[in-house]
Amino acid sequence: MGTKDIMDQEEIYSKVLRAGRRTYFFDVRSTKAGDYYLTITESKKFTHDDGSFHYKKHKIYLYKEDFASFKEIMEEMMDYIIDEKGEEVISERHQKDFKKEEENDISENGTSTENFTDVDFDDI
Repeated sequence: MGTKDIMDQEEIYSKVLRAGRRTYFFDVRSTKAGDYYLTITESKKFTHDDGSFHYKKHKIYLYKEDFASFKEIMEEMMDYIIDEKGEEVISERHQKDFKKEEENDISENGTSTENFTDVDFDDI
């Protein structure tokens, strides 16, 4: 049996989520003992200056004994993000009028301008 045959045998069910340059693959696979587990793969496309491209992939293996805890924490984290920041996407990439908040601006002489008040001495 070839490598492709082994891969086909252990892949049971798959879903794909395309999200811009990222693609997420959710695959149910089978262990040698015949039990199932989940793999989640993030694949991100990068383009070189010459027009060629490559993909970086990151994979998580999630086993049944961890499903309940993983789901609970994942839901908690997603709820936290939505509660804190809402569902609107706030990013430079997604909003053309996005402006970065400038925290602790540093003046030309290297001092902080965070609490600086501009004074016009002509008015004195």
